[in-house]
Amino acid sequence: MLVAKAQRKTVATTLKAIGTVEAYSTVDVKAQVTGEVVAVHFKEGEEVRKGDVLFTIDPRPFEAALQQAEANLAKDHALELQSTADERRYSALLKERVGSQQQYDVAHATAESARASVAADQAAVQTARLNLEYATITSPIDGRVGNLLLHAGNIVKADDTTAMVVINQIHPIYVDFSVPEQSLPEVQRYMQEQKLEVDVTIPGPQRNTEHGALSFVDNSVNSQTGTIELKGVFANQDGRLWPGQFVDATLTLNERPDTITVPSEAIQTGVDGSYVFVIDGDMKAGIRPVVIGDTAQGETVIEHGLSAGETVVTDGQLRLIPGAPVTIKSRVGTTNGFTS
Repeated sequence: MLVAKAQRKTVATTLKAIGTVEAYSTVDVKAQVTGEVVAVHFKEGEEVRKGDVLFTIDPRPFEAALQQAEANLAKDHALELQSTADERRYSALLKERVGSQQQYDVAHATAESARASVAADQAAVQTARLNLEYATITSPIDGRVGNLLLHAGNIVKADDTTAMVVINQIHPIYVDFSVPEQSLPEVQRYMQEQKLEVDVTIPGPQRNTEHGALSFVDNSVNSQTGTIELKGVFANQDGRLWPGQFVDATLTLNERPDTITVPSEAIQTGVDGSYVFVIDGDMKAGIRPVVIGDTAQGETVIEHGLSAGETVVTDGQLRLIPGAPVTIKSRVGTTNGFTS
């Protein structure tokens, strides 16, 4: 039979759930002007930085529009100078009672119209200059680009329904998971005490684990599922977490030091509750009622009934009766288990 020692250790209170990885932010890149795409400056699936040039739309129509707007501004500015000089001249003549009020009013109206034309031309120049800037499309965030949906040579429309490319920010990244609504009071209570940690395990042979922190609790319970949505944020520097991926999420609420644990195989259930077989100093087996707590990673917390260092039977309980002698023969490769 197999036996093991009851151990005193720090045990975490956790909530487990299936999580879904989602991008920290997602941007659908669209054109703000209409024109021909003349260059694509990235490869599908590569990392881009904020400000990197992604697309170039043929800038020539926008350069011509800017030149025309600047020419109109220069022409109307010259007219403004002339009309303003006439306005000052007729104002002086009116004060000397040489000119008429009507002459001054016409000059004043002409000057005001010229100033308004200059203001409109300045706005047109700003618009034309902005449209020229829009011909160069840059990345608004750091992230990874997806499939290229519009190639060089295509005509793109301003604010089209289809994005030219989608960028996902994956450093950092979110993991979205849900826990039963009954757990919400515990989550809220421990959140007030400290920042809660979230660990996610990636399915697969290696089962890599990433460490993060709880960053979001939804503002309502899903009435259809009876769960509350939570999110953890992860640095994801190695890029192991990928949007859309399913992972095993573990939310750590608190840690209890000096907690007695035994292998879960030691726990037996009878008509009076849970019990274990304990090996006493005379190498005899005895039944010990216990009060058990949480179970995690193959170990069960003993709330009452055992002390650290006591030996419990983990396999072969069916061959035991209270008071039966047990002879320990040899140890196995674990630190707390041995055979008898």
